[in-house]
Parts: sequence; C-alpha cells; structure tokens
Amino acid sequence: MISLIITGHGRFASGLFSAVEQVIGPQEQCVAVDFPPEMSTQQLDEKLTQALASLPQQDGVLFFTDLLGGSPFRSSVILSQALANSDVVAGTNMQMLAEMLMEREEIASIQEFVTQALACGHQGMLSFREKAAENASAVEIDEGI
Repeated sequence: MISLIITGHGRFASGLFSAVEQVIGPQEQCVAVDFPPEMSTQQLDEKLTQALASLPQQDGVLFFTDLLGGSPFRSSVILSQALANSDVVAGTNMQMLAEMLMEREEIASIQEFVTQALACGHQGMLSFREKAAENASAVEIDEGI
C-alpha cells in the first residue's frame, strides 16, 4: 500500500486529514504535517523527514501538498528526489484525498496513482450552475423527439 504524507501551510494538512477521516474513517500509512506560521522551513524539513521515517516505503510514498511552489511543496520535492518510488502532488483537495485513500490498495504504481489522483481532484471541482445547466440541456435533449 502506498504511504501518504499530507502537508501544507497553516493547519491545512491536519484539517484536511481530519475531515477525510470523518467521512471515510481512520487511515493507516498516512501522516499530516502542518506548517504553522511560527515554524521555520528547517523545522518543516525535520517534521517531514520524521513523517517519512515513520512510514513503510516499499510500495512508494506520495506527498500531497497545498500549493505549487510553496515551502511544503519544495521540501516535499527535495525529500521525494532521494526516494526511488515517490512523487509530489500540489493543489490537493478533499475529493482527491478521500478517493485516493480508498484506492491505495488497488493501485500499485505511483505513476498510475498520481494520474488517478489528479483526475479525482479535477472531478471534485465544479460550478453548480454550470453542472445544473449541463444536466438541464441533457434532459431536454433526451426528452426531445
């Protein structure tokens, strides 16, 4: 099973992980590492290193981060480059994380896992008005002649 580290600014990681566990239940091999304002990037690096050391790595490690280019993302990239089977995803959202936590045992490849995670993240973002308009158009077409 792929191990996951969630990290981001403020309490993003622990808040997101807590919300996901509320919906899908407790999760193994997943750690949240927050980056509150009072923490230095060196301290963040240390916390991420500790989180990584606490997880099995034989099936791979994926870092889920909040913001492309931010300190949690950059620190995760540096750590992942030292690993044979890892990657970093930026722009993590709850839809993405919840679905991927439920898929971890089914997907063995980090590359396939990342591809599916990105698709899940995109599917979880929509405009209600646009979706309702699409559905109304589809119903009108289906109920036509």
